Amino acid sequence: MTEPKTVERRIAFRKSNKRMTRKRLDLQIERVSYKFPEVLSKFTSETGKILPRKVTGVSAKMHRKITREIKRARAVSLLP
Repeated sequence: MTEPKTVERRIAFRKSNKRMTRKRLDLQIERVSYKFPEVLSKFTSETGKILPRKVTGVSAKMHRKITREIKRARAVSLLP
């Protein structure tokens, strides 16, 4: 495979092909609920944005569940 033509493209190529972080095995699926905002706050930034999978290291299925529960917790005012 040849290198990208410009420096900007090369930097973008390397950024997009970074490896995923290690899988998180310390999280039980039963604890992921809108009733436990202290668990859900681990997956949000200081500004309240939901952190991406590359940062948190959870599976796609778990990330969808976490996102759904964060939105539910925001709706009932348990999370900011």
